[in-house]
Amino acid sequence: MFTTLTVLLVSLLSLTSVFAKPLSFRRDQALAFRNAPAPTLQARGNGNVSFSNFNNIASLQGFDDFNGLGNFRGDRNSQTVVVKETQVQCQDIQIEFVQQRLAILQEVAKRHNNHRTSQTFRVICNVETQTIVLAQHNGALEVFRDDIQRKTVARQIGFDEQIVSKFSQIFQQDGSLSVVDAGFSGKDVGKNLIVPFGNDWDNDKSPQRQPAIDAAIIAASTQQ
Repeated sequence: MFTTLTVLLVSLLSLTSVFAKPLSFRRDQALAFRNAPAPTLQARGNGNVSFSNFNNIASLQGFDDFNGLGNFRGDRNSQTVVVKETQVQCQDIQIEFVQQRLAILQEVAKRHNNHRTSQTFRVICNVETQTIVLAQHNGALEVFRDDIQRKTVARQIGFDEQIVSKFSQIFQQDGSLSVVDAGFSGKDVGKNLIVPFGNDWDNDKSPQRQPAIDAAIIAASTQQ
């Protein structure tokens, strides 16, 4: 269940069960994808703003180490597509089910951002830190939305299966939040990318529809 929830958050796709096969054995399929190295990705004006020890806030120490300086939203990460023996395919499911699962993960993110464990006294209680971490999280989702709308031609549209597999590490067996090292950095996101197929993007018609979608989203977000 946890894996399914995470996939919905990262890719909004319902996935079939798959088994990996080494990329070298499926060279013909691998050529259909672009494994974009970091230097070829489009910069989106992140700039080299540092948040490590921003305003001398101790809880932000080492913040930039996760994604790397100038990579606040993670959009400069390299991408390596994992080719599957059985391809992953998107599926249409009732929209409310997707919204429910995204709402669950939304509240988990809030809980994690305000979590304090009495056993170790490790806290994320500084409001400025909460704000910056949440902005980074939201920024990564904005990058994915741009990818879905094909605003970034150098990026594949998918999710990192290795990062998804770590979702169960968020909680301990008693239901409390885990605060242990999950063993990866933000720069690792995208190194094991699964790119589902089966979407209905039309290269001729879909780009023309995006401005209307963006306008409707802005209107819905700002209505009183």
